[in-house]
Amino acid sequence: MATARRDLLLDIQAKSQKKWADEKIFEVSAPRDGSKPPKFFGNFPYPYMNGMLHLGHAFSLSKLEFASAYHRLKGDEVLFPFAFHCTGMPIKASADKIKNEIAKYGNPPVFPVIDEAAEAEAAAQKAAEAAEAAKNADPTKFAAKKSKAVAKAGTATYQWDIMKSSGVPESEIPPFADPYHWLDYFPPLAKRDVAAMGCQVDWRRSFITTDHNPFYDAFVRWQFNTLKKIGKIIKAKRMAVYSPLDGQPCADHDRATGEGVGPQEYVLVKMRVYDECLVGELSPLAGRDVFLAAATLRPETMYGQTNCWALPDGDYGAFEMANGDVMVMCDRAARNLAFQEHTKEPGVVDKLLGFKGTALIGCAVKSPLAVLERIYCLPMMTILMNKGTGVVTSVPSDSPMDFMALSDLKAKPALREKFGVKDEWVMPFEVVPCVHIPEFGDACAPIVCEQLKIKSQNEKVKLEEAKGKTYLKGFTDGIMLLGAHKGEPVKLVKQKIRDIMIADGGAIVYSEPEKQVMSRSGDECVVALTDQWYLEYGEDAWRERSEKCLEGMVTYHDEARKAFQHTLGWLRQWACSRAFGLGTRMPWDPQYLIESLSDSTIYMAYYTVAHLLQGGDMYGKSRPSVDPEAMTDDVWDAVFLGTQLNADSKFPEDLLDEMRAEFNFWYPFDLRVSGKDLIQNHLTFAIYNHTAIWEGDESKWPRGFRTNGHLLLNGEKMSKSTGNFKTLKTAIEEYSADAMRFALADAGDGIEDANFVHDTANAAILRFTKELEWIESIREASAQGKLRAAHSPATFADKVFANAIDTAIALTKDHYENMMFREALKSGYYDLQSARDAYRVQCDGDAGMRADLAARFIEVSTLLVVPFTPHTCEHVWGAILGREGSVTKAGFPAGNPPDASVAAAGKYLDDLVKTVRGGVAKATAPPKKKPAVPPPPKVCDRVDFFVAEKFGGWQEVCLGILADAFGADGTFPPVSDILEKVKASPLAAEADFKNVMKMVMPFVKFKMNEAAVAGRDALGVRLIFDEAGALRENSEYVARVCGLKEIGVFAADADSPEKAAAVKGGVKVDQATPGSPGVNFVVTELSVEGVTI
Repeated sequence: MATARRDLLLDIQAKSQKKWADEKIFEVSAPRDGSKPPKFFGNFPYPYMNGMLHLGHAFSLSKLEFASAYHRLKGDEVLFPFAFHCTGMPIKASADKIKNEIAKYGNPPVFPVIDEAAEAEAAAQKAAEAAEAAKNADPTKFAAKKSKAVAKAGTATYQWDIMKSSGVPESEIPPFADPYHWLDYFPPLAKRDVAAMGCQVDWRRSFITTDHNPFYDAFVRWQFNTLKKIGKIIKAKRMAVYSPLDGQPCADHDRATGEGVGPQEYVLVKMRVYDECLVGELSPLAGRDVFLAAATLRPETMYGQTNCWALPDGDYGAFEMANGDVMVMCDRAARNLAFQEHTKEPGVVDKLLGFKGTALIGCAVKSPLAVLERIYCLPMMTILMNKGTGVVTSVPSDSPMDFMALSDLKAKPALREKFGVKDEWVMPFEVVPCVHIPEFGDACAPIVCEQLKIKSQNEKVKLEEAKGKTYLKGFTDGIMLLGAHKGEPVKLVKQKIRDIMIADGGAIVYSEPEKQVMSRSGDECVVALTDQWYLEYGEDAWRERSEKCLEGMVTYHDEARKAFQHTLGWLRQWACSRAFGLGTRMPWDPQYLIESLSDSTIYMAYYTVAHLLQGGDMYGKSRPSVDPEAMTDDVWDAVFLGTQLNADSKFPEDLLDEMRAEFNFWYPFDLRVSGKDLIQNHLTFAIYNHTAIWEGDESKWPRGFRTNGHLLLNGEKMSKSTGNFKTLKTAIEEYSADAMRFALADAGDGIEDANFVHDTANAAILRFTKELEWIESIREASAQGKLRAAHSPATFADKVFANAIDTAIALTKDHYENMMFREALKSGYYDLQSARDAYRVQCDGDAGMRADLAARFIEVSTLLVVPFTPHTCEHVWGAILGREGSVTKAGFPAGNPPDASVAAAGKYLDDLVKTVRGGVAKATAPPKKKPAVPPPPKVCDRVDFFVAEKFGGWQEVCLGILADAFGADGTFPPVSDILEKVKASPLAAEADFKNVMKMVMPFVKFKMNEAAVAGRDALGVRLIFDEAGALRENSEYVARVCGLKEIGVFAADADSPEKAAAVKGGVKVDQATPGSPGVNFVVTELSVEGVTI
């Protein structure tokens, strides 16, 4: 594969980066004179250092890079720092895996060999058997299915192999058994790759987290001491997602799956089994207090229980609790309960007995609050054993599923016989109304099932619809019909009923993860009642300040703002301490580490002073000013909170002044760029922590967050396992940094997932190198006087091109300001390139271009894409144009205000050329049906245009209505309002009004769009440019590009022989309107020697 063009870009890249490094272009410091020039401080969540950076990192990072480069280009003081996150469990867990693999399999490890062919054959056989079984399956029988995760899992994945796939040589893997080796290995590689991307980072301010960097460690300790001092951190027992293997809560960054999942609280209803039912498989439990344990979210409906449910094929157990009670549930639920102080030994399950659900069918129970004294356990085939306890309460008055399942058992004797269900367990039991819902009456489930015509418990889609119709309204609109709170609204007494059940001993509180959560250690997490340190997120006054902060921030997308509002609405206490991993010790309780999402909320402030303490060493080993021990809480308070040090402080006064100057100049940060998945934790935590630490100084609160979706690669999810994956290093080497950046800019601007396209990056290589060749050739031609003289009289084409340059400047600036980089790429690159190409055509080649316009295009087109392709632009600026300094600080180009009339005239001409070309082809085309004698060929050498001077009739009326409705802010009322005014106009009295209205809508929309660009002038009865003049001035160009010898331009309302000929030929000249002239294609037949062929 030829790589010369790519290699040229890589060479330009290396030279540009050397220039920037040598001149320290991106190293910036706050003014020492107290001045406040315009500044921009942007940052990016420091990436986790357990591997190489990939294109997904680069995509989010590119948003900050483009914004920073734009602000630097236009003259702002710009701070773009970058650091490396090492806190938490993932590195430690991975290091332990390496250590264990070496211990178990040797060094280098020899892993078990799996016969893939035999494994594939066995899998195929199993699949065939399953398919055959499915054909004959009983639709009422439960069939467990593998989860997606399990179905995808193949042979074991070893950490050793993961390291190899990440590009780590096998000989270098053993040291990774030490977690601190990761901190020494990956951050320098990440720095290398970010620098190779061309990011304009001030690397002096880089750092790594954890106590491996004593300066950052001191900063985090100060942060937490401050939060505790102001009452934002407490120690308490709370339910938290917890990894039993790791022995600590499992926060989002500690998880392999389940990010964002929290505890789900249930009421665990204790349904006492009557002693006479403890027979058969349950006989070992005779004499014990045995309860079927059912998890419910609707304790208020327990009055209406008619039975309970168990899964016949489900695996259940009898578990002894701390108080001696025996609870029947599935193993998974028992494991959760053991970590919630309900077993004799925390975390230890005491399983007395195991059995299938069939052993429970027919058990009679006494259930709390139930009106009926004795109800029975019946079979239900749709119970999910990965949710709740496997035992389910049944309230057929309010649950459509319960109602249909009970109805099926009543209506189908064969179904009862299949599971050994006696009639007396089912037939006497009727619905017990317990909640009145105005829309559905006293028993909503039977009503809604009848409305939806549900006939069976197997109609899952309809049952979900029925559930959606009733459950929420049961809470919001429901009125209790039974119990101590009869007549009261459900929404007011739900909690009270829960509390009554718990106080009476009929229920306990039970929690489990909302969905499955797997820790990075490979452990399935539970919910545990943990005694540890919590951040008091959600506290009313703190939340209100955080909401105020959000109101003043720019979020760039409404979806993002709503996501922040939602998170602030539900986020509550957050466990911020850990017993395992890497990080900073809790200052007042050093047995704990500070959790990885909690030490990364205000570190943006540390960026402002890091270089003064660390001297450019990311590990903090270079100490140009003070030792880490000097960074006491009093010093940090003085730097960030503006307090005064004690008079006897030995901290260098000049250093303190410099640190304060840096912080106060750069803070607050103006932009933080991140993936949208961090809204639910990290980004919202950042808001909370800023509004706490700087509670009294709103000027230090964040100004903007810009979030984006994930990055697809060629339309598919990036995945190492499928090979659809690129590291940042690989992408730069394959395309060059500029071509990769170009494709990243083109990938998408929204909050939805974006798409990096290989063909876009590859095509960019050709685009850039060909453009370099053209720039050099055009400068040489200009120097040799081969272009039209500069400042010669401006032609129509010159005016249109100059206006296109001004338009590109204005639009691109606006898009950069709004971080719409794909749009900036379109206006500043694609559209401007197209305008240049069209200008060349109108000028009949490069030689017809005016020299000064060609030079202006080169300069402007270079400057507009500096944020996207800085290396190539640096080369053009210095090596080709011979300009001094760096293009990165050259200044955003200035232009004249775009002239809408010139733009409209140019577009008119472009559209007209396309129309004429199509018309000529159609007019000279042979007949579709070939006659016996071929007709003579036709030729069109002339086209006549008949131009209307102004709009009239219904169009004039519509324009008057639009002009009256056009607001001072340049907007219109809704189109529907405009149409109503048209209907109320005199036009409504005309006979053909219905036909006119069909044409009104497109005309009105077209004119509204035109007015949005050109303003009120677009709503006049005449065009904003001279249509006839534009045609006459460009007659030679139109004739040339359309293959004509001449064109004629005439007034549509003036008589002329040409008009008469056109009308005779069927041209409807009287229907010409401004911008849409009548066109007559003058066609002649070819002849030979004067004889018509």
